[in-house]
Amino acid sequence: MSVELLDAATIVSFVEDEEAFNVSILDRFAHLDTDHDGVLSYAEMEEELKSLRVFETHFGIDEKPDPNELVDVYKSLFSQFDHDSNGAVDLEEFKTETKQMMLAMANGMGFLPLQMVLEEDSFLKKAVEKEATKVGA
Repeated sequence: MSVELLDAATIVSFVEDEEAFNVSILDRFAHLDTDHDGVLSYAEMEEELKSLRVFETHFGIDEKPDPNELVDVYKSLFSQFDHDSNGAVDLEEFKTETKQMMLAMANGMGFLPLQMVLEEDSFLKKAVEKEATKVGA
């Protein structure tokens, strides 16, 4: 984890750079596809969905929700990715939903940069790194 400055323009720039975004999507998809069948099951995506930390609400202190509620929330998140409702997420579904989530985050941020703690292998961290290489060049 590292603390980074992030703004909406950095996220949008990353998503719009098809090469950088697609490489990141392919890498993450391949990492998650543990049985190498070309699709992601709920079990393969469960940890990824949990990393979204939808229940972290009090300045880094996790809430302790009902376990049944957690299952419902993560299954609902999975269904957001599973556009054709076939019980699996293919690469295109993963890419499309990830892009939509990142753009929604950018839209909600406004124009001022925010200081955020980012996971080392996260899409947001990759967006910051891409922007840093662009600025350094």
